[in-house]
Amino acid sequence: MSVVVVGIEHRRAPMGLLEALSVGEAEHAKVLGSLRECSNLQESVLLSTCLRTEVYAVVDRFHDAVGEIEALLASVGGLEVDALRPFLGIRFDADVPAHLFAVASGLESAVVGESEVLGQVRRAWERAHAERVSGPVLAGLFRHAVHAGKRVRTETGIGRGTTSFAHAAVEVAGGHRPGGLGGARVLVLGAGQMATGLVGALAKRDDGGRPAEVVLANRNLQRAVDAAAGHDGLDLRAAPLEEVPDLLLWCDVALAAVQVPAPVIGVEQLARRSGSPGVAGGAPPLVVVDLGVPRNVDPEVAGLAGVTLVGMEGLQASVDAALGERLAETAAARAVLDEEVGRYGEVSRARGAAPVVAALRSRLEDVRLAELERRLGGSDPTDDEWQRVDALTRAVLAKVLHEPTVVLKETAGTPRGERLVEALRTLFDL
Repeated sequence: MSVVVVGIEHRRAPMGLLEALSVGEAEHAKVLGSLRECSNLQESVLLSTCLRTEVYAVVDRFHDAVGEIEALLASVGGLEVDALRPFLGIRFDADVPAHLFAVASGLESAVVGESEVLGQVRRAWERAHAERVSGPVLAGLFRHAVHAGKRVRTETGIGRGTTSFAHAAVEVAGGHRPGGLGGARVLVLGAGQMATGLVGALAKRDDGGRPAEVVLANRNLQRAVDAAAGHDGLDLRAAPLEEVPDLLLWCDVALAAVQVPAPVIGVEQLARRSGSPGVAGGAPPLVVVDLGVPRNVDPEVAGLAGVTLVGMEGLQASVDAALGERLAETAAARAVLDEEVGRYGEVSRARGAAPVVAALRSRLEDVRLAELERRLGGSDPTDDEWQRVDALTRAVLAKVLHEPTVVLKETAGTPRGERLVEALRTLFDL
């Protein structure tokens, strides 16, 4: 049995491929159901964020299982496996916790230390658990990953300053607009975690850098209303997605983070700005930040006069310069993760040996009791005699099992441990 992770992430895959393999909330159950049908996967968890789609799995036959995961991911993206394979990363056994803990801590994010990914890791396991696809091995792995991520954020400065894509997007938008965001009219598309993070980042700006008005537009108006609540000091209202064409004529900044299969902001919509009332000398300046995966904004928008478009690709380059202090904390964060990976390994080794040890003890205890009954059952021993013989045989059995138990626990999770476990199962029919 092995634990593997197969997937793509922003460091080795182009944006178009990341978009194709992104799994929205509505599709999670379907993909998890497909993972359940894979014959070589005992447990599975699907982690799909804006710049990462990965399948974590407990597998029987490594190569067959990886092939099944590759085929599933290819089908999600509508691709041939051979076209996808060069961009896939594959990790197994000890590399899996090291990778997942780094992901949960934000060390593998485009914005190092960003905070949203920790919640995404937790929800990925919760979905898999709800769909009965995950099991005890991945439950332990993901719970420990969340713990490790929290510890990194508590004990290091990795989350200092701009802590999420949402905060980074707001900072970048302000940097591309003369005068920053102070007094700007801002349109936010979406009502999910990213969009509410954008609103929260806007609300936290001081008076001099706070927008004059913010509109939160979403397909489900009630979700937008709920997301807009509780941001004191921000002139904020909700609107349906149908109002976006008119709102694009009104706003100075558009921050797009809605989950849709195709762009909701296109060339034709923004071309209308050049003819909008009260504007002289061409199109009014507009900053658009696209945080959608798949894209919310048609890339050709960047060719329009007066429009500055920043996508996920540009966002990374824009924030790197501001992360020098945080990047210096990565060594401290890695040290914390090394400890947590070691601790997880110890727990896993003990947990992996426990079922076999328990089964072996149970089997030999049954043999002991059966022999006592056979030898003494007809001789009518006194209670004192029975207790003395029972205690003696228990002590002998405990001594016989002590050394095998220690060795199994010490070697669990290693090739030698796997061989010993398999030998015990065969010899004692466990």
